Amino acid sequence: MEASEYKLKRSSAEELSDLGCFIVLAIGVILLERTDISLIYHMIRGQGTIKLYVVYNVLEIFDKLCQSFGGDVLKTLFNSAEELAGCSQENMIVYRTRFLSDLVLAVAASIVHSFILLAQAITLSTCIVAHNNALLALLVSNNFAEIKSNVFKRFSRDNIHSLVYYDSVERFHITAFVLFVLAQNILEAEGPWFESFFINALMVYFCEISIDIIKHSFIAKFNDIKPIAYSEFLEDLCKQTLNMQTDLKNSLTFVPLAPACVVIRVLTPVYAALIPCHPLPWRVLWILLLLAVTYIMLVSLKVMVRLGLQKHAVWYVNRCQKRRHHLHLD
Repeated sequence: MEASEYKLKRSSAEELSDLGCFIVLAIGVILLERTDISLIYHMIRGQGTIKLYVVYNVLEIFDKLCQSFGGDVLKTLFNSAEELAGCSQENMIVYRTRFLSDLVLAVAASIVHSFILLAQAITLSTCIVAHNNALLALLVSNNFAEIKSNVFKRFSRDNIHSLVYYDSVERFHITAFVLFVLAQNILEAEGPWFESFFINALMVYFCEISIDIIKHSFIAKFNDIKPIAYSEFLEDLCKQTLNMQTDLKNSLTFVPLAPACVVIRVLTPVYAALIPCHPLPWRVLWILLLLAVTYIMLVSLKVMVRLGLQKHAVWYVNRCQKRRHHLHLD
């Protein structure tokens, strides 16, 4: 017992934070694996076309709330991990209890967020599969409701900065939804389906990007925000990528645990379908091979994305500094 306490005490804050994230992710995936997607799909599909975009809008509101709350919960968990890693032996029980309670709260918040994202993905999949313009109705209703709720309100510069960051995070959620639809088509679609899926996915991305351009154009005009402000937002984001100090208070908060749970849940049956019906040793070999290939692909993708983001961040920060230097000379 004393040896385990000593080992836990010597664990770094990064190790405890990674352990907490792994537990949150594992529990979320296990619970989503026990969820019957087809049952939820038929429940949502049984609703009328008009109700589909209402359900999606309600889920999107809860998604925003869970995203904000989940970010604060993870920050609290990381702070508890840091305190636990640096506490004395006398206060070990107190800080361990605090860490475990924050971990339980993070697990609960992530589970709720995961189910909300899963329901959103199923709703979007239902609209794409339907042949009665349900997807178009959802996109029109959702996007113009977003315009109506934003363009005629007064925003401060910090509020617009936060709104820009949320729109960026929303792209990752939409990507998770598109992956869900792709996995469902791979498993269940009959006949040629990729062309239709590709067109619908492009429509979703095109509508989201177009509406955001229109929304921010009107917000900037109504609140007297110069276009150069958005360049400063991007410069601040690039400095965050490079771990540089910034003057602005806003930071991009993206909690990937809930979207990751959804993606793992929907891709697991696809992997299971790739495993051949061979004796058990061969099936185990195929599972290990698929896991190894997936791990290598994910690590390679992460490295390439990180290098690409850092290279772009360095280029853009230098560009902004040169621009300010020329303006100062003029």
